[in-house]
Amino acid sequence: MDFFEHQEQARKKTHLLLFYFILAILGIILAVYGLTMVIYSFVEPEKGALGTLDQGFRGLWNPTILLLSAGGTSLVVFLASSFKTLQLSGGGSVVARELGGRELDINATDFHERRLLNLVEEMAIAAGVPVPTVYVMDSEDSINAFAAGKTPSDAVIGVTRGCMTLLTRDELQGVIAHEFSHILNGDMRLNIRLMGLLFGILFLALIGQLILRNSFRGNVSSNRKEGAGLAMAMLIAGLGLLLIGYVGSFFANLIKASISRQREFLADASAVQFTRNPDGIAGALMKIGGLSAGSSM
Repeated sequence: MDFFEHQEQARKKTHLLLFYFILAILGIILAVYGLTMVIYSFVEPEKGALGTLDQGFRGLWNPTILLLSAGGTSLVVFLASSFKTLQLSGGGSVVARELGGRELDINATDFHERRLLNLVEEMAIAAGVPVPTVYVMDSEDSINAFAAGKTPSDAVIGVTRGCMTLLTRDELQGVIAHEFSHILNGDMRLNIRLMGLLFGILFLALIGQLILRNSFRGNVSSNRKEGAGLAMAMLIAGLGLLLIGYVGSFFANLIKASISRQREFLADASAVQFTRNPDGIAGALMKIGGLSAGSSM
């Protein structure tokens, strides 16, 4: 097995998917620009934002509105994403405790706990990163493991009791090596950024919901004609942002899932690199596949 080739292929595919993520954001900006032009035609009908028939498609081009749409959309997505990213940046120990993890004592004498701690130390040396704190979820009998944290210095390794007790030493070593790959390759930080970006896109839909609620509250102007135009503009804006936000979030979720899958492939290849034993991670994956759907890595 040429695991270096597998690693390089996974990295290239991840870069391509990140490029698609950028294209999705650009598509959202263009959609917001089109929505803004439609709204403008209702607010300023005499100016003909969409252009008259003799103007053709020239009326669709407005550099000022395009810049405002791009700037406004980017600002909303950036601020919402930054807020969500800060919420998710509490460190690996915070995540582990929220999942019901119990920190293992480094002087533990229990056979399974001692074996787990030894394997974590071995893989830390192989990966060249600090030895992370280890957590066990005692109430979980399925085979699960995770790595959490922003950087290798604050990362933690978490495993379920099923993972710790049901796997052989080689299989458990493969699982731990898999999680160390996530730490070494920055997958934890990447996931936090992707989750933040997804929230930023979804926040457009939340703004649309707010606009829709307000559009049904009374007249927005004492002038009946002008008020009807503004009410229609608000209705279109709300529905448009709602649709853009949810559609954008749907496709962004698909891209995120694809990125995560490629990083899992990279982690499997890296696990072989660290352990020099492809049978370990392969055996663990076979056991995971033979158990319930709740088992994963």
